[in-house]
Amino acid sequence: MTALLRDGARIAARPKLVARFKLTFLPGVLALCGLASCPGLLQAELSPEVQQAEQKRVDTIARASQSVVAIFPPDGKGGGSGVLISSDGLTLTNFHVVQGAGPFLKCGLNDGKIYDAVLIGIDPTGDVAMIQLLGRDDFPAAPLGDSNTVEAGDWAFAMGNPFLLAEDFTPTLTYGMVSGVHRYQYPAGSILEYTDCIQVDTSINPGNSGGPLFNTDGEVIGINGRISVEKRGRVNAGAGYAISINQIKYFRDHLLSGRVVDHATLGATVRTDEFSNVIVDTILPSCNAFFQGLREGDEIVSFGGRPIGSVNQFKNVLGIYPKGWKVPLTYRRDGERYELFVRLEALHSAGELVDFASPPAPPESEDGEEPHGGPLPPGMPQLPGMHPPKMEIPEEYAHLFEGRLGFANYAFNVKKQEQLLEGLKRLGQFSEEPRKWTFEGVINDQAPYRLVITKVAGMLQVPSEQRVFLLDLGRPETHLAGWNNEGMLMAFYEFQQLLTHGADSFAEFYYVGSEPLDGNGPRVDVLATMEAGRECRWYFNQGQLVGWDTFVIPETPVCEVRLDGWESGENRPLGWTVNTPGQPPVRFSVSSLKTESFEVPELPTP
Repeated sequence: MTALLRDGARIAARPKLVARFKLTFLPGVLALCGLASCPGLLQAELSPEVQQAEQKRVDTIARASQSVVAIFPPDGKGGGSGVLISSDGLTLTNFHVVQGAGPFLKCGLNDGKIYDAVLIGIDPTGDVAMIQLLGRDDFPAAPLGDSNTVEAGDWAFAMGNPFLLAEDFTPTLTYGMVSGVHRYQYPAGSILEYTDCIQVDTSINPGNSGGPLFNTDGEVIGINGRISVEKRGRVNAGAGYAISINQIKYFRDHLLSGRVVDHATLGATVRTDEFSNVIVDTILPSCNAFFQGLREGDEIVSFGGRPIGSVNQFKNVLGIYPKGWKVPLTYRRDGERYELFVRLEALHSAGELVDFASPPAPPESEDGEEPHGGPLPPGMPQLPGMHPPKMEIPEEYAHLFEGRLGFANYAFNVKKQEQLLEGLKRLGQFSEEPRKWTFEGVINDQAPYRLVITKVAGMLQVPSEQRVFLLDLGRPETHLAGWNNEGMLMAFYEFQQLLTHGADSFAEFYYVGSEPLDGNGPRVDVLATMEAGRECRWYFNQGQLVGWDTFVIPETPVCEVRLDGWESGENRPLGWTVNTPGQPPVRFSVSSLKTESFEVPELPTP
């Protein structure tokens, strides 16, 4: 062994790997040789550093096991695993673990206690769900790691409840190695898609689904969910796949919105040319990337901050983002490089996702993969406190669930809406009666302007021209985007409606989640509103409105308004900047904002 370790100088480029080899392999060799029965000899052979490392590992595992959750549906048949990520009970698991289980579940921790839990949000495409354990505010949460730092050869351990072995909810531990990173797993007869996932040889079995994959520091680096199996059996073939925790971080607030969340598409397809370059094959004229200038034949150089050398790499990066995010993209055309931030489109239509709120349990895979976990082995006993199959909502928690089309749990969305609307109230009270708003100031520190917004008309007056726009709400196809036409006027009409009437002004009003503002700014909360063909996304930084985007119709470029801040005590913005694809930014400073009553004229009957 000594000679082998000395010869290990050949792999000195991975000193961590050598240390791990000594830590885990050496004791096993001693045991096989019968030396483990001689405690004195074993202690003499092991250095204090090795013993300390082993004790650290034992302590890390003991600490991590407190956060591992055993999850059961109401009837107590089947189940899966999860991991606590906050002291108030927020828990990550797989979508296929909670699929069809209803809004309330039973969960167990290694303290031997059973807790009620409520479903919050689901991601059917990424196979992730968020639930909340109830009854405590001091749950033992696991820290989240950085899955981008994970490398092949790193040690990792999985914890969960495979085959429902632990009736006292003490999780089963399996230890192994990261076999690969940035793996792509194709959908298996469903919309479920594992992108940028972590492959491990750590033993993952039915019941481990939704449980955590830890690094050696006890940080969660992934959520276990998929395995390769031998033929049609349910025996792990040595390849397990975990959804990267960094992907889940992007979706965390989207899951907290209580929605059935969606992943993203660029609005374009790509292919590899004869020189192995990734080329735009087709692109939709209505997508944001097209408005930003991307065209067929352009070479994708990087996407999401990562170099792109294959279609597989592109799909891996694309799959980790939620719908609506802005992502950096670099492309090459005729030898010139171009850099931009593109807003990602929805991967699925609303109709494709609406049935996932409570569908039937998925069938077992037939292609040698294990994408859904499938029905678990029988034998799960009726647990103390387990609800009957048709569980009634616990009365004390009834307020935590509200059903609505397109949502897993609308009650959590309402909670976030109220928090953000409370921030708008701090700006002051705006009359609900028809008002006329008049902004005055300077454009680009040069020309004065006057902007008037009412319920039926908008006017932008500058020295060179005056534009008056009657807000024809029934004909959204007449609305354009830009600072000097109807686009900005419509955007400020929506702004007036939000501050005056709040959610009552819109046919749809909901919390989306969070995203980096403009792709590289601070993480902001997002509200979405829709009315008569107009869609807006409102951005809040720590509760303060910092801007919004207005989409009049899908084929129209977005009009982006970014506020400079708010004048203290006067309830008016200091100014704003308007960004429109293909046009330079235009800044409006505000010297005054006057609001006054306005009588809506009666239009003659045709």
